[in-house]
Amino acid sequence: MSADRRAALRAWPVAQQAQAVKERIYASFTGLAILATLLLGGEHQSASGAFLTLLAGIGGISIAGFVADVIAHQVTHEGSPESQQFRTMLRIAGGAFASASIPLLALAIAWVGLITARTGIQIGLGLYFFTLTGVVLLAARRTRLGWRHQLVALVSLTTLAVIVIVILVLAH
Repeated sequence: MSADRRAALRAWPVAQQAQAVKERIYASFTGLAILATLLLGGEHQSASGAFLTLLAGIGGISIAGFVADVIAHQVTHEGSPESQQFRTMLRIAGGAFASASIPLLALAIAWVGLITARTGIQIGLGLYFFTLTGVVLLAARRTRLGWRHQLVALVSLTTLAVIVIVILVLAH
């Protein structure tokens, strides 16, 4: 995430920051599971097929998050979101979708033939893996606990993340 993007995110209220980070994490888990499934599928996957599959999956989860926010707002506030709230919901959904930009770029490079589809998928997997690893490390570090408790938090979060990934891959 760029310094400008981080600064803009910090300007949001904490609840919106948490929502934006949460949506990016959902999208990253989804993207990782999609690419892992493509890689482990054993069949030859075209770069265009992988690109479109990831685009549809991340687009779907981003739109679903946006729709869920609108519905949740209507249920809890008994009315539609105001324009500023609506724009914030769109920005959050856009951020979730943007989490796939570099993996999609790797697949686009494969699509034009500069690298193989398998390499593009592996690059995307690596990016998602390192993104999620970084978030888990940051989450453990931000607890402000002693190093032992941070280690427990890190191991716990990593274990839960692996369980999520396995379940998502098995579901596909």
